[in-house]
Amino acid sequence: MRPVYKVVFTGTNFGAVCLKLKESVQTFIITSLNDPIAKILKQNSHLTTTQLETLLIDVLAENIAGKSIIYQEKARLRLTKAQISRGSFNRTLKQAKDNVIKSIYTVLLLGYLGIFESTTLEPYIEIANKLQEYIETCKNVSEQDERLKIIEILREELETSLKLS
Repeated sequence: MRPVYKVVFTGTNFGAVCLKLKESVQTFIITSLNDPIAKILKQNSHLTTTQLETLLIDVLAENIAGKSIIYQEKARLRLTKAQISRGSFNRTLKQAKDNVIKSIYTVLLLGYLGIFESTTLEPYIEIANKLQEYIETCKNVSEQDERLKIIEILREELETSLKLS
């Protein structure tokens, strides 16, 4: 299930709406890519920064705009200053989706072959729930040093929980 993000635009000027869409999407992407927890997770994933950015655009753009957007328009939402073709955007998006699917298959395969204790995703769901708890805790902590400590504890727990024995 895709997360739902929605921003309501009240202007009637299409150009202004497109500019707000680009600003909204790019601001979200920049914030996400600079988030310390997201950095830890991305660093250990199979997604490149470009693939993650493209996947975020594909998921977020239509939710923010509230309407269907063609891939050529989505390509213009990338952070790069250079023009990205629709084909390039689509190739990167396909690579990102393939990497996500292959990661899930890898977990299932390792469970099936007995390398993991089971084929269920329960341990990963528990880790995801713990991650959500850390996110909520970080939101409620205003002091930067305290946030950094929480993030370091999370990083260590993720590494410990996800290592193959």
